[in-house]
Amino acid sequence: MKKILILSAFALLSVTSAMAQVRYVADKIVAKVNDKIILKSDVESQVVEMERNGHAPATAACEALEGMIAQKVLVLQAERDSLPISESDVDGQIENRIRYILGQYGGDRQKMEEITGYTVYQMKERFREPIREAILAKAMRDKIFNAVKVTPTEVRQNHESIPQDSLPFYESELEIGQVVIFPKASKDMEKYAIERLMDFKQRVENKEAEFSTLANLYSEDPSVKMNGGIISIARSERDNFDPEFAAAAFRLREGEISSPVKSQFGYHLIKMLKRQGDNIVIQHILLKANIMKSDKEAAIEKLDSVRTLVLEKKISFDKAVADNSDDPMAKFNGGMIQDPQTGSTFITIDQMNDPSMQDIVLMIDTMKAGDISKPVSFEEQGREGVRIIYLKTRTKPHRENMVDDYSRIQERTLVIKQQDALKKWLIQNIPTFYVHVENEYANCGQIKEWVAAMAKQ
Repeated sequence: MKKILILSAFALLSVTSAMAQVRYVADKIVAKVNDKIILKSDVESQVVEMERNGHAPATAACEALEGMIAQKVLVLQAERDSLPISESDVDGQIENRIRYILGQYGGDRQKMEEITGYTVYQMKERFREPIREAILAKAMRDKIFNAVKVTPTEVRQNHESIPQDSLPFYESELEIGQVVIFPKASKDMEKYAIERLMDFKQRVENKEAEFSTLANLYSEDPSVKMNGGIISIARSERDNFDPEFAAAAFRLREGEISSPVKSQFGYHLIKMLKRQGDNIVIQHILLKANIMKSDKEAAIEKLDSVRTLVLEKKISFDKAVADNSDDPMAKFNGGMIQDPQTGSTFITIDQMNDPSMQDIVLMIDTMKAGDISKPVSFEEQGREGVRIIYLKTRTKPHRENMVDDYSRIQERTLVIKQQDALKKWLIQNIPTFYVHVENEYANCGQIKEWVAAMAKQ
């Protein structure tokens, strides 16, 4: 049975990435669901993404359009039912996906903007409505799926329906979690950083030193070596910067130097070089309050206690993450390392080729499923951190079987039943909306069924 493609927020972001590779797409409206339109360029971009992911059958355009129509119907029904969504969830997913896309270009924002044709701010605005719709559609799907359950008999039947030589073969896969703490500097060290910056400010204002010279000599911002600490900020892009840093920068007058400003990276001294309408050019010096040995030891001691509580089953790993992790992504991924392409928590060693994960690869080499490492130090984007690593599962390369892969087979069986439920729901509910599809797509399988259902009504 052909699955109905429902676009996720990630897929919609990938579509836009794919659009950067499409030189020309004749644009026109190919479908309408109430007041929501679907453009030919949307369909073509999704097909490009399907090709990139190795799934582009002859019916790719049909599958893409069917998924988009289904998504619009789910969104409209969710709005009818007044299903609640959180704007903070929308903002969180936008930040998550922007971070992922930026990572595809090595963190080089300028390169990303040149290739995609969009600034980060433009991407955020462009993706807001698609992501909002994706969240609404998911809420409606969840409502439909809530009543769908599978029995052990159905799981076994699903497994046995696949010929032995056609069963999936799985490489060794891992589920890895982490609890992260970034040690906090002592008040004395913070005071020392502030006093040094105040001294720099006084020396510049007394014309005893040049701001640029002090930046080159003392700033701990790596970009100083490239541009002397000079940053251009458009007002439309201020959300890309630490909010305290951006707010302080925009308050300054030309030639004015701020008092020390605290951000997530440390303390800054900011000088306003030039205003151009709503855009500014500033220069800054970054000093980080030194993390002392005692600060790291306190973080290690805390994580050691957390580790003991989890191992003694006094708290779950999920609770350990929720109550203790300083990783900003922890509230989205529960502390689990994910496949950036699919969001799956099952990953292979080959997928852990990022330099920041090499120490984790070495650690888990001697760990068994269920083990939690002792606290270890690491560095991320110039910040010193401490973490414990949890090896939740480790599988050996094998052909699918009911012992090792019951949860996978159960999930697959459930997905099939959910797709059946969704298909029936769409046939029943699409006639309650105005749906128009251009003739070139009228013979698409699902669309043909929907049109027939509408005709009966």
